[in-house]
Amino acid sequence: MDINKEKKFAASLSITSNALIILFKIIAGIVSGSISIISEAIHSFSDFLASVVTFFAVSRSSEPADKDHPFGHGKYEDMSGFIEGGLIILAGLYIIYEAAKKLITGFNLEFESTLGIYVMAFAVIANFIVSSYLFYVAKKADSVSLYADAEHLRTDIFSSLGVLVGLVIIKITGLVVIDPVIAIIVAAIIIKAGYSISKETLNNLLDGSLPDEDMKKIEAILNSNLSIKGYKNLKARKVGQCKDIEITIFFEPELTIAQCHKICDEIEDEIAKSFSNITIIIHPEPEEVGERKDKNITLSC
Repeated sequence: MDINKEKKFAASLSITSNALIILFKIIAGIVSGSISIISEAIHSFSDFLASVVTFFAVSRSSEPADKDHPFGHGKYEDMSGFIEGGLIILAGLYIIYEAAKKLITGFNLEFESTLGIYVMAFAVIANFIVSSYLFYVAKKADSVSLYADAEHLRTDIFSSLGVLVGLVIIKITGLVVIDPVIAIIVAAIIIKAGYSISKETLNNLLDGSLPDEDMKKIEAILNSNLSIKGYKNLKARKVGQCKDIEITIFFEPELTIAQCHKICDEIEDEIAKSFSNITIIIHPEPEEVGERKDKNITLSC
């Protein structure tokens, strides 16, 4: 299957599964009177909205560059991931509010947990299958929005599992107070995941540099090439699934343009072996008298 079609299929699958899970959780929450199940329904609704945003993002980001977007549409994926992170955080805060209100004002002692147990078990299994597939496609396509959506669903697995365990304990012990407490724990997990996603995608939106590990790989390739006399102004950023790299490289003044071009091609090929979906711009300059001989790097954004 074409990678762009596979990305759209994965996003569509996420939308469908989230819609079903939301419906089941709402029914179970109303029937049982459980705030933890209702909170999970809210969490799943944020998953659903995130999946819709992801589908839009992967559809737009796969479009080629045009007159209005000469550098492509990759930032749609970063924007999608940032929105998803915000939705996760808002869902977590709302769950804490509802659970705290439940603890303060009291809760229904007539609590039926059987239906909730079945629904939560279904949610755990369904989200495990769908999120595993999303992680697979996200890694294959280097898609930040699909990764964010998969991470979103993975938090749903842990939160649903927590609610499931709580419902089992309530059924055995009759301690209904456990229900809102579990909801607050679930919310904390959700907020942490949302913050992590928002932080990463905001860095991409603001053209932050690639991780240190990636920058060191590029440096190692440049430092191992004996045909160049140094380099400066190494810049690298991530735009959606693409990575943009710019370098200024010093050459001996006696080299011809053709010779410099050949060396640049070799460097580009070497970097491309370590990174997928890259665009490299190399600016060659003659090494001037008095120019530093050591190979140096200046990071800027």
